[in-house]
Parts: sequence; structure tokens; C-alpha cells
Amino acid sequence: VANAGDTLHYEIFFKNIGNDAFSNLFLVAKLEGGLFDLATLKAPLGDFESGDNSIVFDWRKISKLQFLDVGEEGKVEFWVGLKDDWQMLSLNDKNQTIRTNISLSQAQNEFITKVNSRLEIIQKGYYEDEVFGNTGPANPEVNQQTTYTIIWQVKNYYNDIKNMKVQAILVSNVLLTGKIFPEGANLTFDSNSREVVWKLESLEAGKGILDAAPSVAFQVALTPQQGGTLNLIGAARITGEDEFTGLVTSGEIPAINTAEITQ
Repeated sequence: VANAGDTLHYEIFFKNIGNDAFSNLFLVAKLEGGLFDLATLKAPLGDFESGDNSIVFDWRKISKLQFLDVGEEGKVEFWVGLKDDWQMLSLNDKNQTIRTNISLSQAQNEFITKVNSRLEIIQKGYYEDEVFGNTGPANPEVNQQTTYTIIWQVKNYYNDIKNMKVQAILVSNVLLTGKIFPEGANLTFDSNSREVVWKLESLEAGKGILDAAPSVAFQVALTPQQGGTLNLIGAARITGEDEFTGLVTSGEIPAINTAEITQ
């Protein structure tokens, strides 16, 4: 399984398991799939053919292709990146794979790699908003309470996700007021760990990309004990299980402080 933006290192091993030696061989690796960033391809001993996206390894450059005796093994390798700016145009683009078709004389094989989804979390803070209406000094003052609205939005790019959750830590002098929108959102707060958790049972491919991004808003209250810029909430991390690849995928966005609040 690969991730968008990864650089993949391919090693292709071949072995003569027959009774006769081979000579003057060509090994061809054909790359199939729209996620390959072919501009990043590096194959020091191979020649890239852009017409069919294939890499040709020639016996003139590789000694084991020039002569492969019985029981001998050889190897070729190359590097190629995956695009990290790929956008879904429709749900037909979900569950992407990349394929590498290898041929060496009469031997052929296909290697399939699934591509993980990409989760994105957006975390913003507001003083003036249309959700709750906040109170207190817009610029925090010592020992005076100010309320703010924190909004989380999530985006899911490629595959369906299950058991998705967003987690962040409130700093010690920040409290939840209990105001949440929408009211039915599965948002919880652990008073011991000070962790805010938002859970979604599932998140379909393309949510936030092909349609509106799912979101939750909650109000926090800050009572400063000192002046200056103060943190409100720590870095927010999103995680979920990719139903196509079977792996956990994640994303993160930095903390928010009072200087970053939208007035």
C-alpha cells in the first residue's frame, strides 16, 4: 500500500530456474495508473519509453541480462513518485491502484499496489461568528473570560473511511462551555486528559472534495492568568481506517492561539 506523494523504490529480482543459460535479455517494466508522477522517475540503468510508460533494461548495461547462467539471480531497480496533488473528479476515481507489469523473455508478472486515502483536518477559531455568539473582551484580558468558537472540518480524498475521529487537547485554562453545533454531533471531552474527540462512524470517499465538508463547531472559554498570546487548543489530529487498503490513515494541523483567532 502506498500514499499519495510517496516515493516508491522498486527492486525486481529475476532468477534462472531452468536447465539452460540465457543471454542478451531485455527486462521491461511498464507503469500503469494515473497516480504515477513520471517526471520523478529515476532508473540509472534503464531507458524510459514515454509512449507506453515503460522502462527498458538492456543487456548491454546489465551483466546479468547479458548472461544469466543456471541458478543465477540478478536485480534491477528504479524510483518513482506518486502525485500528491491529485483531485477526485467523481466517485469513479475512488479505490485507486497502481500496477507494474514486468516481462523478461517469456516470463511475465504483474504487481498491484493499492493507494491509501488521504484525510485532511481544518481547524479554525473565531470570536465573531453566527453559530453561538461569543462574549468577553475580543483581545483577552487577565482574569476576564472570553469565549471563542472552534470549528473542525474534515476532507476525505480517495477511499471510504470508517471509525474516523478527530482529537485535540485543550490547554489548562480553557474550558468547554457545552455549546456544540450540530447538537447531535458525537463530540466528547475527557476532563482528565483534556482531550476533545469528535467521532464519525463513516466518511465516504470525496467528502469535502466533491461536496460540502462535514464539520462540527464547539465553544470554549478562556480566562487568562497572564497577558500576551495564549494557546487555546493543541494540534488537531484526524485518523480513520481505510476500507479499501485496510490501513489507518491520518492527518494533522497545528495548534491555535489567540493571535490566530478570526475577529
